[in-house]
Parts: sequence; structure tokens; C-alpha cells
Amino acid sequence: MAERELLLLGLLRRENMHGYKLNEFIENDLAICTDLKKPTAYFLLDKMAKQGWIEQYDETQSGGRPPRRMFRITAAGESVFQDLLRARLKTFDPARFTADPALAFVDALDSAEAHALLSQRRAGLAAELDTMRAVPEHPGTFGFVIAHRIAHLEAELRWIDDVIAHLRAL
Repeated sequence: MAERELLLLGLLRRENMHGYKLNEFIENDLAICTDLKKPTAYFLLDKMAKQGWIEQYDETQSGGRPPRRMFRITAAGESVFQDLLRARLKTFDPARFTADPALAFVDALDSAEAHALLSQRRAGLAAELDTMRAVPEHPGTFGFVIAHRIAHLEAELRWIDDVIAHLRAL
């Protein structure tokens, strides 16, 4: 789960934020690369505050509204961020694909049904690729995340086309 802490610390490095803004940014801009949900984010923010990686403080709001709980990274948090960043960038984690066990037994289906099911999968994959290609450009290095995702989706699309062609030939 170090990638979640890395994400939160990285966002707080860019600017101090309140929890709602952090979650809004994650849900709207980074949902393609993380499944971090609001309750987990708040849990991690609390945990990181207890570890001294971030500080929580209240910011006064205008109009008599209640103060907002804000978060900022500490020097200790910056050190942890740098360590996590270096560790994640240099480490290769083999991908695990949830469909692989089904592929191992695809021969248990007749070829027409296997072809139909894989064609449905291909349609979903192509739709996801179209969605990623339509994502507006992000400033700075966030564009690398989109480009990485597109490269994987393109490779998966080529692969599934090869599998479908192979099954047709059987």
C-alpha cells in the first residue's frame, strides 16, 4: 500500500489541501491509476499525521462557515516521500491479470462461445482505450500516467486480437 501514501504525500508536496480537495482531485484526475476511496484516504491521512509525516491544522473560512481541516507535509513526510518515490520508480512489480486463470481453461468452452466472450472483453478494452485517449492533457508529469495506461491498453488490445485469431484457427 505504499503507493497510496506516496500519492497523498506527493499531492501535499504540491500544495496544502483539505481532505475534500484531495479526494476530489484523486476521484476526478487520478481514478485511472488508483482505487483510493475517501474513507481510506482519511484513514491514511490520520495515520500519516500520527507518524509525523503530515500536519493537520484548521483554516478559518469566511462567511461564518466552520474551519476547514487542512493538511501539509512535514520534513519527515518529505523524507518518506523521497524514499517511497525512489523505491517505486526502481522496482518492477509483475502485473497479475484476473482473467489469466480463465484463459488457462478457455478450452473448456466451445470455440464459438470462447470467441464471443473474448470479443465482449475486446469491446470493453477498446472502449477503455478510447476513454484514455480522450483524457485531456495534464500539466507536468501526470501525463506520464495517462501515456503508461494507453501503452498497456494498446498492448492488451493487440494481444487479445492474437488470441481471438488463434481460437478462430482451431
